[in-house]
Amino acid sequence: MPPWDAFTAAEAEVRAMVADPRWQGLSVPDRAHVLAARILVTPDGDRWLFGAHARWHLYDPADGRWHLAPPPRNARVRKGQHAAAVLPDAVIPYGPDFHAEPGSTQAFIGPDVSADLTERLRVLVRASGRKSELDYPLTAFDEIFASDVPSTVAAVWGTIMWCAYAPAFDGNERLITVFGEYLCRPLPGDEWVRWLPAPPLLDLVTLVAERARAGRAREALRLAAVIADTAQILMSDTRFRPRALALLTMVEPVLRRTGLDDGAASLGRRAVACVTSGAPCERDHRHALPGDEAVRRAWLGRCPARLGRALLVETDPEAHFSHSVYDLAEALAFTPDPARATAAFLADLSDSRGLLPARLDHRLRMAYEELRRAGLTGTSAGETTAPDGFSVQGRPGEVSTAPAPVLEVAPPDRASAAAVLGAAYATGLAWGGVSGARVPERGLAGQSALVRKIVHERDDHLEHDTGHF
Repeated sequence: MPPWDAFTAAEAEVRAMVADPRWQGLSVPDRAHVLAARILVTPDGDRWLFGAHARWHLYDPADGRWHLAPPPRNARVRKGQHAAAVLPDAVIPYGPDFHAEPGSTQAFIGPDVSADLTERLRVLVRASGRKSELDYPLTAFDEIFASDVPSTVAAVWGTIMWCAYAPAFDGNERLITVFGEYLCRPLPGDEWVRWLPAPPLLDLVTLVAERARAGRAREALRLAAVIADTAQILMSDTRFRPRALALLTMVEPVLRRTGLDDGAASLGRRAVACVTSGAPCERDHRHALPGDEAVRRAWLGRCPARLGRALLVETDPEAHFSHSVYDLAEALAFTPDPARATAAFLADLSDSRGLLPARLDHRLRMAYEELRRAGLTGTSAGETTAPDGFSVQGRPGEVSTAPAPVLEVAPPDRASAAAVLGAAYATGLAWGGVSGARVPERGLAGQSALVRKIVHERDDHLEHDTGHF
């Protein structure tokens, strides 16, 4: 059997088993037993299992853990024996995880957002901008928008950025220039690329919860509707679709049942009173009012299990980072040595506390350690100056910005380049969620080097299809 066909056949077999209605009736040990019989072993002794989240897992002999990792394309395999009892529950499919919404890892560098999607959002932004900032005060995103901008505009922006798999955009992207008149300062990046921050869901929640807490039910409902309308428009682009669909499932119940989250939002009233009176009051780890965090949890609780992977950025930052690394390795499958190419991009991440190697499978770990011993990990001083309004964290937690001659990556076409840039930027953002590191305003070294190779291919507003990668 050809090397790649072995993995494809095993994947198809597991997918068929999980889709069988009888799968839900099996106990976890029984599921582990049938999966263990389908483990593949490559000549180097690596053991591969197609399991949870409909993704491949690689066994690490050093610590006995299974890591998310795409399989090799050029290795012969055989069926391997593995004790079912040692398969952890985390790698065993439970069913809904095999029905995740397909998306794209492409950044918005090269392929623009379609003209139709941009125009629909432009109309929505214009309508939102006509609202009064007195009725819709800016309770989040105030580092981006001027103080007289209504929160309805911020709701559109926040939804776009939260739904984007990787919010890195061409400097001339029409979707971003729509917001030009509302910005209080230039966006991070330069004329070629805007490396934009990904806001937490809490920022969107705060816009709605604050109005509900203030007794402005109509305004709270309007903000929720703007978020839903934006997400609905974004679903036509697969770079937004998975999170846009998840956000719709969280917000639409609010539109059907007015006041659904008012009870949760009101938990913040006592905290507001505490702040006003000077009395001590507790806040969560993000310094949010208790009511905002309660509403956030209510939103997350409405999302169906099959969309859970889209929410890992909120619910499990460690797992989200692992999936982002998987996406990066898949995007680099065209290279002669995907593991080494992936490690080269990971080398841009700051790891002053030595947290990264333990989170990698043994192949990536060895490639990364080779670069570390050569002095090619985190080699530059990182960006320590803060551009106006966009703080950049200094040591510890800084990131390398100077190009490091680690590995030449030459994507075969523009779509592949966009996928690498998107996955690499998403990995950098995910690492920030785990370690606290910030991505500098001009991107990481490997991403910036790749951008310099493809800037001449920029669309400059030529219309084309960006449906999927």
